[in-house]
Amino acid sequence: LGALEFSLLYDQENSSLHCTLIKAKGLKPMDSNGLADPYVKLHLLPGASKSNKLRTKTLRNTRNPVWNETLVYHGITDEDMQRKTLRQAEEPGISVCDEDKFGHNEFIGETRVSLKKLKANQKKNFNICLERVIPLTVIFAQARVSISGHFLLQVDRGGDVEERGKILVSLMYSTQQGGLIVGIVRCVHLAAMDANGYSDPFVKLWLKPDMGKKAKHKTQIKKKTLNPEFNEEFFYDIKHSDLAKKSLDISVWDYDIGKSNDYIGGCQLGITAKGERLKHWYECLKNKDKKIERWHTLQNE
Repeated sequence: LGALEFSLLYDQENSSLHCTLIKAKGLKPMDSNGLADPYVKLHLLPGASKSNKLRTKTLRNTRNPVWNETLVYHGITDEDMQRKTLRQAEEPGISVCDEDKFGHNEFIGETRVSLKKLKANQKKNFNICLERVIPLTVIFAQARVSISGHFLLQVDRGGDVEERGKILVSLMYSTQQGGLIVGIVRCVHLAAMDANGYSDPFVKLWLKPDMGKKAKHKTQIKKKTLNPEFNEEFFYDIKHSDLAKKSLDISVWDYDIGKSNDYIGGCQLGITAKGERLKHWYECLKNKDKKIERWHTLQNE
């Protein structure tokens, strides 16, 4: 089936996974001319399908393609690195496919990598022989018997909080402006709320209690995406001493025309929060005039 050469790098500081697809050798001929039109698909498991899939460009008429293309997953945490698997795409990892002009794309082969094998900030190179695609039903059976678990995780975690997605938020108390600056940077791996497998997301902010109309802000709507980039900042005119008594409610919504918007997920930062959400708020209060960015998991509640 051929071999695939690629590298993986977990950038811990920026919470991102860099997958560089270098080249493949000796791929199986898929077309009548004895060649193939290969591309590579990645899928991160467990996770919603479209938001976790990335693919390279297609190279024409070759069994020895050279891509040298880097695909990046954002919002990857240490916890993800311990429990996620990079595997084949249509049934989830790394797959090499052949694209034909009629749109009937065929699998050439696949491989899978458990991310816990990677060390943070150290690039790891792979040169792996591709395997045949295993039918989904067989994988379910294997998962139950051998506890290999890749697909079993995907099934069992359908209602997992993390499947709602993550959001990157920045906080800074500005002494010069006398208020809190909240940045909504981006979201990743959002749940798909529309029939097309995507969402039209926007973010709402609410600083509470007792802030009146000044308490609420919202971002622009991003059409047909599960990984939106907003890069918007909002200002709250508030004394530093009052911030300790407030909570910031962040919610992500799917915009629908002519009917009520769908709730995707949310999180609350503040002195009553826990874990990373409390830590983020506390660091903002403690470090005036310093912008602090953190990823937060969206919850469906």
